[in-house]
Amino acid sequence: MLSSKEYRLKFTDKAKQIIEQMSLEEKVYLMSGRVSLESVGDVFNHPSADNHYNVFPYPAGGNERLGVPELRFCDGPRGVVSYRATCFPVTMARGATFDTALEEEVGEAIAREIRAFDGNYYGGVCINLPYNPGWGRSQEVYGEDTYHLGAMGSALVKGVQKHNVVACIKHYAFNSMEEGRFKVSVDASKRTEREVYLRHFKDCIDAGAASVMSAYNRYKGTYLGEHKYLLRNVLKEEWDFDGFVVSDFIWGTKSTVDAANNGLDVEMCNTNYYGDKLVQAVKNNEVDESVVDEAALRIIRTLLAAREAEDPETYEHSVVSCGKHIELAKNVARKAMTLIKNENKVLPLSKDLNNILVLGKLANVENIGDHGSSRVFPYYTVTPLQGIVDVAKNSKVTYYSGEDIEKAVDLAKCADAVIMVVGYNHDDEGEFLTNEESDIFEKPIGGDRRNLGIHQNEVDLVNAVGKVNKNNAVVLIGGNMILVDDFETNASAILMAYYPGMEGGSVIAETLFGDNNPGGKLPFVLVKDAKDLPEVDWDAEEIDYDYYHGYARLEKNNVKPYAPYGFGLSYTTFDIKAATCKVENDRITAEVQVTNTGNMAGDEVIQLYVGKEDSSIDRPVRSLKGFARVSLQASETKTVTVTTPLSKLEYYCEDDNEWKLERGKYQAYIGNCLCDEHLIKVEFEV
Repeated sequence: MLSSKEYRLKFTDKAKQIIEQMSLEEKVYLMSGRVSLESVGDVFNHPSADNHYNVFPYPAGGNERLGVPELRFCDGPRGVVSYRATCFPVTMARGATFDTALEEEVGEAIAREIRAFDGNYYGGVCINLPYNPGWGRSQEVYGEDTYHLGAMGSALVKGVQKHNVVACIKHYAFNSMEEGRFKVSVDASKRTEREVYLRHFKDCIDAGAASVMSAYNRYKGTYLGEHKYLLRNVLKEEWDFDGFVVSDFIWGTKSTVDAANNGLDVEMCNTNYYGDKLVQAVKNNEVDESVVDEAALRIIRTLLAAREAEDPETYEHSVVSCGKHIELAKNVARKAMTLIKNENKVLPLSKDLNNILVLGKLANVENIGDHGSSRVFPYYTVTPLQGIVDVAKNSKVTYYSGEDIEKAVDLAKCADAVIMVVGYNHDDEGEFLTNEESDIFEKPIGGDRRNLGIHQNEVDLVNAVGKVNKNNAVVLIGGNMILVDDFETNASAILMAYYPGMEGGSVIAETLFGDNNPGGKLPFVLVKDAKDLPEVDWDAEEIDYDYYHGYARLEKNNVKPYAPYGFGLSYTTFDIKAATCKVENDRITAEVQVTNTGNMAGDEVIQLYVGKEDSSIDRPVRSLKGFARVSLQASETKTVTVTTPLSKLEYYCEDDNEWKLERGKYQAYIGNCLCDEHLIKVEFEV
């Protein structure tokens, strides 16, 4: 199987034999993307369902004479960025499921569709860690925690590569701001680098990821596309990575000689610095031909392994947006729905209400995420309004955008229930594409969020309507943390829906009316005040990343959040007891008994956090080290086991440049969110 490194290495000798028959020009050709900048600019400036970025797999390399497959790139991560593919919920929503098995299924579905498009390479395993949730592209990642990112990213890698599609993890590394991403230089301590920002990349490499994409930004002054320390020393030597590295598109390669010598194997998606320039650099003795040979070996070996592996099934075009995949997208959205507040059990709403009022401009638009490289063009998208109309068939549903607050209040006074859909769309957050680096884009696209709350007119709407009708629910749309303090006292219920994919409107309605019991958990801490988060200048040329961010920063500073990491309510109740934790065979094993004490089926996510109260080093109070999602019928009890390698307790010793395990007593905290009242504390010895 492609995820097996041992399997891939079987093709080393065959790849070497092919390389011996190749000219220098043929070898360099393998390292070169073949898409023109003009075509990329045209489809971004004037996109349509039939003609958009990556509507077909983007080619690179290949050698027909010697039987070397070309690399055929398909972007992601909320589905295949090709013609009319299935649009899944964004990665942040999938992170909220805390369900690795489900994410592996998503990976399989995406890979099937890539194969149906005749692609063999998936560039959609995005695992960057947001230093601040305002990062415009953070909807493309799973959350704020390195363990969680590694576990979910590894699941996606495994699912994709089951179908012999090369999975590319990105963007390596320290890529977590948009508007300054082409110029910013990130600095961090060695311990921060290893424990916080690289650990999840290593997890995905260990899971078998066969390709890595570098990032636009700089680290300690050096661009990531030519960063010898990260590409050669860490990735290829220390981690023993056997696959190949591609540049981030268009602007990810900054040189010919330094990029090639320092470990960049493929320039994507066009050729500017490689091609003839690289051939000449070899002839000028600026790049040794052995460097090109190594890159060619990595590329050929990986693509041969993908082509020669036995396929588990066939891949007809009918698999694209098939019923099975759309139902999977819907099921993922169901499991992602995160109930943050439910005062007086306002939710679920009755389907027999006479008059339901739906407010907010986002209720009546197709809103599946940003319009950058991750944009998918599905055959259809269900809006929240349409979903509500379909589910509440016995009710009169009235819709108003909410622009006139007085009109909205008058309508709310007469309604049996009010649903307000607020938050963001692609104009508020997303990948930043601008003409500062090139003239191929007519206007900037996307960007970072300065405001982490909803728009002021939406704040005013919720507060005014909430005061006259307490039977209300607020649905939040967005890719990361949305502050609620400005309106939550007037919101009886708050449901975080993220960008829930092509069937998202249906699932939002199912959840509001009780056909779906929400079981999602926040993959980020929800603060009361943005001042509790690390400060970021989104247009900075230099920035230092501290060791602490997110929930670890709040616990370190003894700051109480509005909602803790891993939090999410349900329409049923759960009892968690009889917690144990032990170390055996270099693994930590925690167990608890979970009982559904309510009257309807539901899901719970058991989370394992570990701390060390007497630690000799500075470390987070508690860190996530494992999780498991469990489904329970009413009155059902299950024993849930969470395991994690003992190595996850190691810290990086900067003095000795190595990982070390501190012996002694540790505290395990087992429960359903990072909050003392929801955790059981158990000590164990290492």
